[in-house]
Amino acid sequence: MHPGVIGWIRVSIIRYAGSVGWQAFTPGSHTSKAAPGHRIRPYLLSEVKIERVNHVWSTDITYIQMKHGFMYLAAVIDWHSRFVLSWELSNTMENLFCVNALEGALRRGRPEIFNTDQGASSRRRPSRACCWPRRCRSAWMTREGIGNAFIERLWWTVKYENVYPKDYADGHELHRRLR
Repeated sequence: MHPGVIGWIRVSIIRYAGSVGWQAFTPGSHTSKAAPGHRIRPYLLSEVKIERVNHVWSTDITYIQMKHGFMYLAAVIDWHSRFVLSWELSNTMENLFCVNALEGALRRGRPEIFNTDQGASSRRRPSRACCWPRRCRSAWMTREGIGNAFIERLWWTVKYENVYPKDYADGHELHRRLR
């Protein structure tokens, strides 16, 4: 089919969806906020060219709204391959599941640079202590959204292609399906 026809079909579908009141699964803007009182650290990756596996890893946490409460998902991703090295799911924001995700990733290798955001869960000592003795440099983001695009894209894909359309009954089912 000709690309112009495909574009016309997409525009027609979007217009029709809006006219009948259909809406996409989208959260409100600014769902992440910087942790108050935290010192901004230098960002090490502004001009780094990622050319190999285990050069830079990134980690982040997202929440998944369930029928009764929330589940929290932590993952570690390799920037070069975009491979999810490890992930953990929890029903609380305690730091242990973040540490478990990082330790699972470290069983696969060791990054030269470990990137994370400025969130409070990333800055607690146990998660940093897992990486730093292995001589990783830590590249903290300087502003919201800068430098963590790969893992933010992962969250978008997980939520919009798996979680939101399925509406899981509980954390056990969510864990099984994410696997």
